Amino acid sequence: MMSNDFKQFKLSQEINNALYDLDYTSPTEVQQKVLPHALEERDLIVKAQTGSGKTAAFAIPICEKIKWIENKPQALILTPTRELAVQVKEEFTNIGRYKRIKAAALYGKQPFRYQQDELKQKTHVAVGTPGRVLDHIEKGTLKLDKIRYVVLDEADEMLNMGFIEQVEAILAHLSTEPIMMLFSATVPEEIKNLSANFLNEPVDIVVHNEEAAPKIEHGVMEVGEEEKLSTLAKVAVVENPDTCIIFCRTKDRVDEVHDYLYDREYSVDKLHGGMDQSTRLLVMNDFKRGDFRYLVATDVAARGIDIENISLVINYDLPMEKEAYVHRTGRTGRAGLAGKAITFVTPFEEEFLAGIEEFIGFTIPKMTLPTHEEVEAKVDAFDKKMAARPERKKQKSAKVDAKITKLYFNGGKKKKLRAIDFVGTIAKLPGMTAADIGIITILDASTFVEILNGKGQLVLKAMKTTPIKGKQLKVHIANN
Repeated sequence: MMSNDFKQFKLSQEINNALYDLDYTSPTEVQQKVLPHALEERDLIVKAQTGSGKTAAFAIPICEKIKWIENKPQALILTPTRELAVQVKEEFTNIGRYKRIKAAALYGKQPFRYQQDELKQKTHVAVGTPGRVLDHIEKGTLKLDKIRYVVLDEADEMLNMGFIEQVEAILAHLSTEPIMMLFSATVPEEIKNLSANFLNEPVDIVVHNEEAAPKIEHGVMEVGEEEKLSTLAKVAVVENPDTCIIFCRTKDRVDEVHDYLYDREYSVDKLHGGMDQSTRLLVMNDFKRGDFRYLVATDVAARGIDIENISLVINYDLPMEKEAYVHRTGRTGRAGLAGKAITFVTPFEEEFLAGIEEFIGFTIPKMTLPTHEEVEAKVDAFDKKMAARPERKKQKSAKVDAKITKLYFNGGKKKKLRAIDFVGTIAKLPGMTAADIGIITILDASTFVEILNGKGQLVLKAMKTTPIKGKQLKVHIANN
């Protein structure tokens, strides 16, 4: 039986069922504060750190309000990075699964034509980076006339990455006045100006993130540049984390640190902007599943990794942007769990450190470097953990996915088939209703239909002898 914590918002049964299967039983602070106003369709400015549950805070009310019958996008979500765009799309897909909500991710380094074809399908939510979204708007492949909701996610990071002009250009293309929600870990003056220009009497919400922030133990180690690699190895042995992100300033530094750890047989992989997008997504997914313990990354990974039990963050290089410290360390201590953040500082970086401490509002305690004796005392336990296969992490969507069977049909647009033809036929099968049918993707010569609630085999058997619009199609379970 689902907890009543989300039922206070009087959500539809489809959304409540999805939240239950996603193990969303109790709203976080940001969800508790945002949902009532978002469901009333108020403009919002929300100051909230990463790890606070903010993606669900805007995805839940938007999924609740989405009208399935409408083919054009009704919500536009702008994110600073490709990884975050993919994560937000997955959140919408999971929360909106039982309402058959279709989300598309739009970002660079992926073929434009692929995204163009996806947007020709029924698409309820478009999630993307500003540059690629603007490309689609200007080429006419992303229609904005039905947009009712716009979310600026990680607005401060879009500012830091120089995307604000593109964001303003996108907003200027909107012919309607949508409900707007702006989420940001920090709210600098430029973000306030953006809000004043585009938001209508917004509700200000500040989330203190008390669930996570006090449970992060911060520490600084003063390390000479030439001693960083050896110190990193010692810290890894003494801390012996189950899961760790090591942040570096440049992709060359990521390569250097990764190769150093890899040569010493660490369970490690890397992530930076110089890698092609398919590889980046593969690494992200492997890390989420727990296939390796150490991820060496640039700040691109400070966005888009939603993992609850990263026990240690190491700032191998001090971030140049003060805000980046908040986003990096926010990777640990999520969902109320304890975490630790260790920052290496060279003797010449004290001024940068002071600026970060002023920004975050506290002095980061100094830590002594691990001694030879401490390393020797912990090395056996470290070696044992390195030799063991990391425990596979439970995927948030596992319960939802387990109830879904994706079916392939060998007919699509060229046979004049539409989504309503599949819904009308399948919903009339004995034991089936329209609520048992998930996302339908129609291509030129094929169609993919998600069957929900564990009824895949029932539909598979029946459709082998049931025509659609007078056409008998071949059907089988789709390959992943």
